[in-house]
Amino acid sequence: MAQLKSGDKAPQFNLFDQNGKETKLADLKGRKVLVYFYPKADTPGCTRQACSVRDAKADLAKLGVEVIGISPDTPQKQKKFDAKHTLGFTLLSDPTNEVAKAFGAWGEKSMYGKKYEGIIRSSLLLDEAGNVVQSWYKVSPEDTIPKAKESLGRRKD
Repeated sequence: MAQLKSGDKAPQFNLFDQNGKETKLADLKGRKVLVYFYPKADTPGCTRQACSVRDAKADLAKLGVEVIGISPDTPQKQKKFDAKHTLGFTLLSDPTNEVAKAFGAWGEKSMYGKKYEGIIRSSLLLDEAGNVVQSWYKVSPEDTIPKAKESLGRRKD
């Protein structure tokens, strides 16, 4: 799928969170949302990324931003990830990777010379109407929050 860029309408989704609760993007209309895609719960890079989001959650809330992490992990695995690192934000299960594909966060990757398809670590900042403000593909775990804060600092609301 094509990567989303500023001005694009974010694809709608309906997924289950770590507590088994159904979450729809449409339910978040009227709020800014930072959506980030990560490959696998409780791996080193994904843990660094999630913990940086956790640590910035209060600052993001002051800016009116809700955070959602999405991976192919089951809700049960995400619940353990959330509890182990006291994340405290929504983690959604996308077991078929359909949402990742719709957001352009799925594609060819390479490890040790072997090519395969998988989650491309990505983050997207959405406005209150569900439009993409900014997107970052192949973002490093440590850059998710700084890039979002930088983009939020440039917004004129």
